[in-house]
Amino acid sequence: MSKGSTKRRYGFEPDYAVAPGETLQETIESLGMTQRDLALRTGMAPKTINEIIKGKAPITPDTAVLLERVTGVPARMWNNLETNYREQLAKIADRERLEADLDWLKTIPTKELIRRGAIEDQPDKVSLLHATLQFFGVGSSERWNEVWMQPAGAFRKSKKFRAEPGAVAAWLRLGELEAQKVKAKPFDKVKFRAVLVEIRKLTNEPPEVFEPKMVEQCASAGVAVVFVPEIKKCPTSGVARWLTSTKALIQLSLQYKTEDQFWFSFFHESGHIVNDPKKGVYIDDGDAGDHSREERANRFAAGFLIPPAYSSTLPTLTTRTQIVRFANSIGISPGIVVGRLQKEGVLPWRSFLNDLKSRFMWRQA
Repeated sequence: MSKGSTKRRYGFEPDYAVAPGETLQETIESLGMTQRDLALRTGMAPKTINEIIKGKAPITPDTAVLLERVTGVPARMWNNLETNYREQLAKIADRERLEADLDWLKTIPTKELIRRGAIEDQPDKVSLLHATLQFFGVGSSERWNEVWMQPAGAFRKSKKFRAEPGAVAAWLRLGELEAQKVKAKPFDKVKFRAVLVEIRKLTNEPPEVFEPKMVEQCASAGVAVVFVPEIKKCPTSGVARWLTSTKALIQLSLQYKTEDQFWFSFFHESGHIVNDPKKGVYIDDGDAGDHSREERANRFAAGFLIPPAYSSTLPTLTTRTQIVRFANSIGISPGIVVGRLQKEGVLPWRSFLNDLKSRFMWRQA
């Protein structure tokens, strides 16, 4: 491969616009006509002809037909010239407006988004701004604020989001775009609960086995599950929200990387989907937010993984053999039991039994 083949090629975007009137002026001069002659032959006012040539008045489809008859140049060419001219004027005006948004661009982790292929590298800041706004699906930084930061937006409820909105919003948007690719049936709460029972059985499986199965099974109940690597300054392990009234999203990172934290996050977010309003957006970033709902989601996750009936048994599990035997008896990974015992203070966080907890890592692309 030659060196030249590895260089990124950028399309040329001129910062000026050529009015179709310039082509019209050249055309009539080549035919030996004056503007007055053209006005006489087309039946148009001389002032209108002059304004078209100066780019002040547009070439309408009717005018294009008249110009074809008089000059012999096809009407479609005049129409195309006019369309391209107006489009370029709009782009120039848009670039001027975007330059005022460059400060906002500094709050977005664009280098990380480029590294992930979410947006393409650009030759200048204004082009990068355009690509970033397109990634978020908004027309300007003002619209971005309306979507993500205004009181009507639930994302603002997280303290971490208010501290680093650009990073958290980027991570959330990556998940949203991935979830749009997931074909899910309409949400069915009864079926989703049944799916969760089946997914709990997968906690003893490695990621290459449980990941595709949980995605498929959740989609069958109307929930898109996506895995998005964490972004710097976005300390978020999971989020639950609704994309539509019939399609929910559970988005997970590997922030803590151990299986007990991963599975607890999944069932915690599932608790939000099952129990909480569809208008809510529930970000698991260590900020309790609405304490009642977060505590309920915690109880849901804890109870689903290790049913409350075994609460009195947990304090008695202090050896490797006891933990493994108990985990096998209730059908979950021993690492989840270790994590629960550490959470309740039965085992220290730096326990020698931490080797029972599997660690998940992102596959290198």
